[in-house]
Amino acid sequence: MHLALRIRKMSAPHWLALYGSILLAWALLYMMQLPPDLIAAANFYGADFWQSLCQIQPGLSGAPGIFLMWALMSAAMMAPTALPALATWEDLCKAGHATGFGLLIAGYLLIWLCFALFATAAQIALAAAGLLNPLGESVSLWFSALLLAVAGGYQFSALKTACLSKCRAPLSFFMQHWSEGPLRMGLRMGLDCLGCCWALMALAFVGGTMNLLWMAGAMVLMMLEKLPAFGAFLTRPLGYGLLALSAAILISQLGGWI
Repeated sequence: MHLALRIRKMSAPHWLALYGSILLAWALLYMMQLPPDLIAAANFYGADFWQSLCQIQPGLSGAPGIFLMWALMSAAMMAPTALPALATWEDLCKAGHATGFGLLIAGYLLIWLCFALFATAAQIALAAAGLLNPLGESVSLWFSALLLAVAGGYQFSALKTACLSKCRAPLSFFMQHWSEGPLRMGLRMGLDCLGCCWALMALAFVGGTMNLLWMAGAMVLMMLEKLPAFGAFLTRPLGYGLLALSAAILISQLGGWI
């Protein structure tokens, strides 16, 4: 009964607007993708073909497009992971009173927009260093192994544990910071979420920053990791899996040298 009541409450107009925004972000990401045949041709013909594609702009000239992509990706992937926390916040409000809902989401997404700025700068720098292709995919197995190792190791860090504990207990979080108002609570939520998920988001450079399958898979993992019933059984095994994948890549590379 409680679950059915919560689902009905999450069909109010402000919830429908949030769902629509998430779907719009995913739709825009889909439209920004290059067709598979062009990607295959570019990988076959190399740098000259990449330069002929108007969608791909090298260096700082491509920064606006890269930032738009990261901003959409952050919103599309991270807003769904906050749905349980947003539902808890609304439960604490008076019945039918959702004033501040938009401010809470705005604060949360502002943190991820800042992350998108940093990710844009990182992608441009890594591409200039020859570590990424124009689609944001790693072209170095050594670099891929490093990113996987960092993400895997971070799963066991004290900071990850502390941030996850807050994400998994939104009721305690809101009770502790309620007096700060929705905007500041949204900013705190965003920082905690960033502390949980930044390393997994950085794996976009391994899976490809325009790979929708990777985005969807990573979003599901991060959603499950924030749920107390699933997250406790996911975080450490995921870390071991990422470390094992990193080790496998390194072994294959070292084997090629022998």
